[in-house]
Amino acid sequence: MAAKATMADVKITLRDDRDLTMECPGAAMARADTGTTNGFVTRSRSDIQPEERRDRIAASVLSQDVVIARDLAAEFGVSLMTIHRDLDELEARGILRKTRGGATAQPSSLFESSVFYRAGAKRAEKQAISRHAVGLIESGQAVMLSDATTMLPLVDLLPDLAPLTVIANFLPTIAALKGREGIRLISLGGEYSPSHDSFVGILCEGAIASVRADICFISVSAVSGGYAYHQEQEIVSVMRAMLRSSSRKVLLIDHSKLGKTALHRVAPLQDFDLIVVDSGVDEAGLRELRDARTPFEIAPVDGGD
Repeated sequence: MAAKATMADVKITLRDDRDLTMECPGAAMARADTGTTNGFVTRSRSDIQPEERRDRIAASVLSQDVVIARDLAAEFGVSLMTIHRDLDELEARGILRKTRGGATAQPSSLFESSVFYRAGAKRAEKQAISRHAVGLIESGQAVMLSDATTMLPLVDLLPDLAPLTVIANFLPTIAALKGREGIRLISLGGEYSPSHDSFVGILCEGAIASVRADICFISVSAVSGGYAYHQEQEIVSVMRAMLRSSSRKVLLIDHSKLGKTALHRVAPLQDFDLIVVDSGVDEAGLRELRDARTPFEIAPVDGGD
């Protein structure tokens, strides 16, 4: 089942064909059924199969940010060891990361949060950034997009600028644009990354090297000290390849990324022609951008200044 790339209704599929629908940041997530409590289906605990239990654990951690293993064991009436096996499986799928005594969907300097979690975060900021970014694109151009959920609102706006060539490795972007009139879609294949819902690796990098984009939009996990950062080296390698294959390079970030670092440097901020950030940026963030000596523009968030 393909993921539908809209910020209003992001639908993500786990490997076992059960769907989780993200309604809004922090909202409960559940499949349609009869009788719910706190957004989840209420049935006898003995009726819940292991895969359904894992689905519900995933929904819980994505909506609550953090879950406690002992609480989950009590909720589902299973042993603590069973819950830890469930958490191990979900961590292997890239949905969460285990912590001492539980699990979280939040990122760290070493761990990028899953696409499920990121798709529902900072929606207003991403929409503002995308409305601003679309004004940088001209009809007839070749546009390259990284596999960031920041791009999803921008993707929804691209058909209005047709004809366009869009180059992407992010499955939600590909699903949203396939068959759209006036959009020539070039999908970048490679090794599939479940946690990012995108393609990475040397095959993807080779495909990127074979094309040339007029403009490239990249988003990263952190910006600090004049550098853009990301936690995972395979994602860094793909983004670097995209930057090399593009004439104009634009960094799209929401204000929460400023003043933070991650394990790998993607590129110096001076490698970008422009940075776009939302109007939630504070004075410290503005100072970070000014010190980088790269042009930046501020996208007003609806309801903000």
